[in-house]
Amino acid sequence: MAETVFSAFKEAAARDVAADFLAGPSEGASLCYGAALVEIEKLARRYGDAGYGHGHRVALLLENRSAFLLLWLALNSLGIAVVPINSYYRRRELTHLLSHSGVTLAVVLGESLEVVQAANNFVAVMDVDGDEIPPSKTTPPFSSDANRESLCGLLYTSGTTGEPKGCLLSNDYYLRMGHWYLSQGGLCTLNPGKERLLTPLPLYHMNAMACSFMAMVMSGGCLIQLDRFHPATWWDDVAGSGATIIHYLGIMPAILLQLEVCGAEQGHRVRFGFGANVDPVHHAAFEARFGFPLIEAWAMTETGAGACIAANQEPRHLGTRCFGRPKSCEVKIVDENGDEVATGEDGEILVRHNAAAPRTGFFSGYYGDELASEQSWQGGWFHTGDVAREGPDGSLHFVDRRKNVIRRSGENIAGLEVESVIMELDWVAQVAVIAAPDELRGEEVMACIVPRSGAQRDEAFALQVSDWCLENLSYYKAPGWVAFRETLPVTVTQKIQKAELQMLGRDPAALANCFDLRDRKRT
Repeated sequence: MAETVFSAFKEAAARDVAADFLAGPSEGASLCYGAALVEIEKLARRYGDAGYGHGHRVALLLENRSAFLLLWLALNSLGIAVVPINSYYRRRELTHLLSHSGVTLAVVLGESLEVVQAANNFVAVMDVDGDEIPPSKTTPPFSSDANRESLCGLLYTSGTTGEPKGCLLSNDYYLRMGHWYLSQGGLCTLNPGKERLLTPLPLYHMNAMACSFMAMVMSGGCLIQLDRFHPATWWDDVAGSGATIIHYLGIMPAILLQLEVCGAEQGHRVRFGFGANVDPVHHAAFEARFGFPLIEAWAMTETGAGACIAANQEPRHLGTRCFGRPKSCEVKIVDENGDEVATGEDGEILVRHNAAAPRTGFFSGYYGDELASEQSWQGGWFHTGDVAREGPDGSLHFVDRRKNVIRRSGENIAGLEVESVIMELDWVAQVAVIAAPDELRGEEVMACIVPRSGAQRDEAFALQVSDWCLENLSYYKAPGWVAFRETLPVTVTQKIQKAELQMLGRDPAALANCFDLRDRKRT
């Protein structure tokens, strides 16, 4: 049985060296398992000769390219953990990740070399296509070989407390994620050696890195990793690549339904799509037009396969945000006092693998934050901060997030992180960042600001907020709406009452002194 991600890949290569491993949108561009193994072993020798080994960490800013996957497997074979970097990170975000993660080396695309070098003076940085690998300045922390419990990846995810937290993910985490997918059956049945999975989702997220990639490796399938979602060429890419599975985010069905009918949208081989957050209004319409089911699922980076749920069996309750019934984990839905609610009532989702081994398959904790790690687990249950209700047949239906997190086009955004950046503007007295509903993106970032005396509540000052955030944060975190207020609602202890502000955010366009800046951001 495989002990590491690389050994799982090597087992797949041994079963069929000629099978396609990675492919582009066109059937003509592919890399088989045997040829990939040769490249991976060459890379491993180079990094090993440079002094890198088990226990080291290497950051990767390689976007959605085959270089990311090949280098990850090479480093994993040496026991090195990778730290994927969000390709939209700005300088301050890069500085935090590089300083916090404990990496010894950052491997980046040539065009990113200068910005990464400028963001730090403590980590060696190299061009992925460079001939020279900077030698390691430290010996590998462990002399033993890597195993299932060895750190495989450190993924940064937005939480509720400002800067992103690093989720420690072991080889066991990734292997279990692949096994979970393979074991689902029903509408998500995988045929070993025959599947071609196309995804535009980013490799710095758990879905692409742990779910789709590991499913294809462990089933001997082919991964078609697009650089990003391209609506205009989507169906040509899907049909041309021979994809049998696609992965999606909720924004994608909404966009595809707006496109003109084309021949390729019916000339594909897709059996199902797998993803999350499709708008209930679009779910049935998408399936009727394009001819395959969208399987809604729920998980978090923290839960991994330890608590992953998918609506891969009928009835799927289209149009209700149903994400299935728990099969390989235990779930309870509780009120604010921690008491279980009745069927049909809303409450927070608590999850665990089972009572005997609650944390099996979950993340190993937040790096450098043991307190937050333990606070996320209370009474043997992981507290998700997500709200759901249970239907009469045991199906779970997503309702909302209890946490101060905005979900925009599949990206989690911590309101507190955006607030801290806006407060650096000297004319801002108070700010609260909330989620505003958005028909296309699900939610949009909305900043409610009380200016200091002398500052105007006009578009020029709203543009200052936008410019400052776009300069210091990934574009998707910048406010799409800026609303100027005389005051913000607060408690007796002067804590901002965001629940009351959410009422304002339901229709930003109807507010006075509220400016729509969404067209300054990418989709």
